[in-house]
Amino acid sequence: MPVRIVSLAAHSGAGKTTLSEALLLRSGAISRAGRVEDGTARSDHTDIEKAHGFSVTTGVLRLTHCGTDITLLDTPGYADFVREIRGGIRAADTAVILVSAVSGVEVGTERVWATADRFGMPRLIAVNQMDRDRADYHAVLADLRASLSGPVAPAFLPLGEGADFRGVINVLTGEVSPPQDLPPSDRAALAGAQAALTDAIVETDDDLMNRFLDGSPISTDELHAAFTRAVHAGTLYPVLPVSAHSGVGVDALLDLMVTGLRSARERGPVSGVDGQTRDPTPDAPFSARVWRVSLDPFVGKQAFIRVWSGTLRPGDTIRNTTQGGDLRAAHLYLPNGRDLTEVTELPAGSIGVLTKLPDLHAGDTLADPADPIVYDPLWLPEPAHTVAIHPVSRADEDRLGPALTRLTDEDPTLHYARDPQTGEGLLSGMGDLHLGIATERLAALGVNVTATTPRVPYRETIHAPAQAQGKHKKQSGGHGQYGDCHLRIEPGEGFSFRSAVVGGAIPGKYIPSIEKGVQDALQRGPLAGYPLQDLHVTVLDGSYHDVDSSDLAFRAAGALALKNALEHARPGLLEPTRHLKVRAPARFTGDLLGDLQTRRARVQGIDTTGTVTTITALVPQAELHDYSAALRSLTGDRAAFSVTAGPYQPVPDHLTRKIIDARQEELAQG
Repeated sequence: MPVRIVSLAAHSGAGKTTLSEALLLRSGAISRAGRVEDGTARSDHTDIEKAHGFSVTTGVLRLTHCGTDITLLDTPGYADFVREIRGGIRAADTAVILVSAVSGVEVGTERVWATADRFGMPRLIAVNQMDRDRADYHAVLADLRASLSGPVAPAFLPLGEGADFRGVINVLTGEVSPPQDLPPSDRAALAGAQAALTDAIVETDDDLMNRFLDGSPISTDELHAAFTRAVHAGTLYPVLPVSAHSGVGVDALLDLMVTGLRSARERGPVSGVDGQTRDPTPDAPFSARVWRVSLDPFVGKQAFIRVWSGTLRPGDTIRNTTQGGDLRAAHLYLPNGRDLTEVTELPAGSIGVLTKLPDLHAGDTLADPADPIVYDPLWLPEPAHTVAIHPVSRADEDRLGPALTRLTDEDPTLHYARDPQTGEGLLSGMGDLHLGIATERLAALGVNVTATTPRVPYRETIHAPAQAQGKHKKQSGGHGQYGDCHLRIEPGEGFSFRSAVVGGAIPGKYIPSIEKGVQDALQRGPLAGYPLQDLHVTVLDGSYHDVDSSDLAFRAAGALALKNALEHARPGLLEPTRHLKVRAPARFTGDLLGDLQTRRARVQGIDTTGTVTTITALVPQAELHDYSAALRSLTGDRAAFSVTAGPYQPVPDHLTRKIIDARQEELAQG
């Protein structure tokens, strides 16, 4: 039976899960469609998804249409769950990109489109929600052409819009689904669309183009064949209108998925990182990629794999060529919603599940040990949002480590680390929604935590050179302690330490001890007790005692000299910054810039492509703690952002006193 593995991807709210239910219903896979609002949708089957009413994981759904086996990978719409989105797209051979007939192209649309572009994935576009008020198919077409790369061509036209949406018209054949009379106005629109689609098709085929230019006739069958070749090759992206809610256009979408989207075998050889290839056939050497990992409380660890070549059978020895080591899968499963069906083999083109193999991770390549190959890993962005997490009780603290290991193993876009300066445990993810779900999952694992805004790791520095002496002298019977040094400190990038002592005023063996003392004093600055950075230290002179001098004495002298010099070096506060990149519909540019201004941002660039604007800025970390939620509120969740570490910058004078007072209160409370 022919096989199609299709990723459903879109911006949140475009109706992917509702469409997947409609596809299952019209294909006969189910007898009644579930509803996201009721928690009965097949792909949103976890407790968290039912509670929140949106997709958190990629649902795997199976159906059959016209003798073709179709596996749908229903990916989440929220950008916070990017590892599920990327994994679902990478595991598929083709994609159906959903766009709202009301909202048009949004940041999430652009994001999944760019991912499909990156991996050369053929795709078609379904304009969903055609039955809603303000639905406008032709406005969305213009938006698609302006915003997305590649030739976008309407393969179907709507018969009516909004409450009057009652059918779709096949542009190539003129057929109407469901069958009904075509009004004269729609016939004229169809004629224009046929001419435009013919132009788009012949542009993908040199032979047809030459014949077209010569005025030679081209049959409908030839256009059909060229259309299919172009869609399979990803050189033409057909568009059709649909309503997942009413079911209008769903049959046409199913037909186009079967005839227009390529099969697993038609994908062609798959390449490894070293240039090796594997044919996507059941008799080739086995290879697969782990594209998703989940932890089921009853089954344990589940590794979702896409079999690229060969056939895997129970008991076969396979090699993890990414991590190293061989393993044996005792049981093989086909996933369908929340259900797992045990099978006797997973041939090329399958989406399967391996269980109870703890050493598998998302992105790992599995292969026949006799014919190893390594596929490129799943590329995932760095976290964009961080919270400090605090166990509620001692028991929660004891269980936190193992629970976090499970979470970060399942979701590699979650990072956990302890800040060496503040001592806080920091959980980082793609946004506030992502981290909120993560804390709910910790609670489900029996670990209750509170999440707070992380303390900002401020630093201190100096703005002027200064010199000072540090003399450590103690006499308490027997040998005393004596160390004496003069230091010069100067502002400068990074830290350096050198000795300019001449004439043996300080023996060379004590210079390292002075440096240790300086390093000790750098950990607590004079303003607010934050670590010091960006200063250069020079030992100028000093004195010693033949009997009482020691490493310990000169270490104390070095620390004292630095503290004395800092009093005259105009110390100041530094704050960490972040490089921020925001992508949003152009209509929100003014609101975003206004918000960034309140966050003390330095805007570095504004670039508009089509209907999407990208803003880059340098923003103090202290101003970004609520940015994920604020951005969602400002744009109605139509924006995405990323952050990377930026340099430390001076704190404005009007904020310095407030930060110092808060720090002193914090230190007083222990």
